Amino acid sequence: MKFIQNKGMTVVELLISSFISVIVISASLGVYIAQHKHMIVQEQVSDMQNSIRASMEELSTKIKMAGYNVPEGLVALTAYNTNPDTIQLTFDSSVLEGVEIDHAMPQPSAELRCSGDISGLNDDDWAYIYDPTTQTGEFFLISHVQYAAGHIQHNTMPLSHTYPIGSQIWKINQYKYFIDKTTDPDHPKLMVQYFGDTPQIYADNITNLQFKYKLTSGVTVDVPPMPEMVKEVNIKLTARTEREDEVQSFGYRTRNLETTVKVRNLAIN
Repeated sequence: MKFIQNKGMTVVELLISSFISVIVISASLGVYIAQHKHMIVQEQVSDMQNSIRASMEELSTKIKMAGYNVPEGLVALTAYNTNPDTIQLTFDSSVLEGVEIDHAMPQPSAELRCSGDISGLNDDDWAYIYDPTTQTGEFFLISHVQYAAGHIQHNTMPLSHTYPIGSQIWKINQYKYFIDKTTDPDHPKLMVQYFGDTPQIYADNITNLQFKYKLTSGVTVDVPPMPEMVKEVNIKLTARTEREDEVQSFGYRTRNLETTVKVRNLAIN
């Protein structure tokens, strides 16, 4: 009977196989790292595109509303050529209709006793009181609404003067949009501010905002002489990725988006 002798691997063979294994593992790890970096870049690009599209939609929608049903004397659109530019837009919220003061105010801090449906108002809302005779008014902060009695209190903010019977109460929206490059210079943001409230972040990594205003005369300007002359607003936005591109190593990826919005509610239009 013959026995077959099994020989083990030599040291050289073990070294060669170990070397090959290291090469395979290193190659696999390199592919994984490259794919992972590429995936991160694609996620950042997707986030950037979502941010710039959402920002453009927000600005376009609000600009279209500028001047809608606002009382005489209120500025519907305010332009700031600050590079990045800033814009402030004012329009009626349409939650109040026919709300008027039906009792004389004994003093500027007195509650407003109103006729009409005030259910569209809430505590801590901003409202606008308007005297149609003098075509003047002012914003004030509501401290408390008494719905059954039809009373509006403004204890923390007395008015500048008493208003006569027949003065109107409006719920006016006012939004201001600008780029904040100061708080975190490495991550600029599109900010929105409602009245005098603290500005809030609307979208991250929006680096530039530019407006051009086409007037009814056909001329395009950086700042319109009067908002009523604005026919169209051209909006340009620039966004970038959260971090620099680690795959191609050429810095941040960026996207530009541009559109023109027709202003529908200003007087001359």
